[in-house]
Amino acid sequence: PVENPPNPYESTWREYLEPPPLARLEVFEERARSILSRNNSPDLSFRWSLNPYRGCFHGCAYCYARPTHEYLGFGAGTDFDTKIVVKMNAPELLRQAFERPSWQGELIVFSGDTDCYQPVEAVYRLTQQCLEVCVEFCNPVAIITKSYLILRDVELLQELVRRASLHVTLSIAFRDDATAKLVEPQAASISRRFDALKRLSHAGIPTSILVAPIIPGLNDSHIPDILERAKDCGAVSAGYVPLRLPGNVKTVFLDRIRQAFPLRAKKIERQIRETRDGKLYNSNFFERYHGQGKIWEATEVLFQLHQRRLGLDR
Repeated sequence: PVENPPNPYESTWREYLEPPPLARLEVFEERARSILSRNNSPDLSFRWSLNPYRGCFHGCAYCYARPTHEYLGFGAGTDFDTKIVVKMNAPELLRQAFERPSWQGELIVFSGDTDCYQPVEAVYRLTQQCLEVCVEFCNPVAIITKSYLILRDVELLQELVRRASLHVTLSIAFRDDATAKLVEPQAASISRRFDALKRLSHAGIPTSILVAPIIPGLNDSHIPDILERAKDCGAVSAGYVPLRLPGNVKTVFLDRIRQAFPLRAKKIERQIRETRDGKLYNSNFFERYHGQGKIWEATEVLFQLHQRRLGLDR
């Protein structure tokens, strides 16, 4: 059912007097003015990211990009999951950026916000076309995805490894399909993500695992199993990111957790607050990617211990 928190950028708010209708997938085609987003955050290691799509059909409850949909007049809830904006001229804009004399061939991260291999990519192929431009200009790329669809482009990715550089990171936050389905309802199953990791690694593509987000009280105990399986699938390194709940992501996430884990919801929220000095989120640079307190310290020690043991600390 349609469910969105009030948009802070809108002056009106709609309430349904009867049960709300079911959310319906809508695709909006646009011609964007630019395709490369410049990152000025001092706590991120890359400067440029590329997002062919706005919104994401994967529907992950914790997605930190949800508030960006509110800039478009949409909601951060089911609107983010079902109203997908497609940047039809993304490959054209990327080529124009590469042809500028000022471009220095810096690393581009696909995607900084929404998944570049989400289901609409199967139809529009914008990520594929942008990667073809990167191959042509020998420009280095890093990809972060949850999608099995990335295997469609294995040959293209291999060519990018040969001509420039490429690193693929699979985002896997849970050890089992059942738990993941409750929090990431339309994303590829955990089993398929590990299969994609294995196939990419065997194809000679450098791969990593990203345990993101780590949700205290829900998946922190999954860390050893996830890292073990990632190592078996050929990953060369592993990283993690704590849960981030900016803006209305708090509302969407907590509502989902209460529905999916009614007996654990209060414990999960309490432990999140314990790792954020009593709050649900800390937006300060350098602090937003690190928790606080004994629970988070124990989580970091657990991760680093198994990371080193498995040789995933490169």
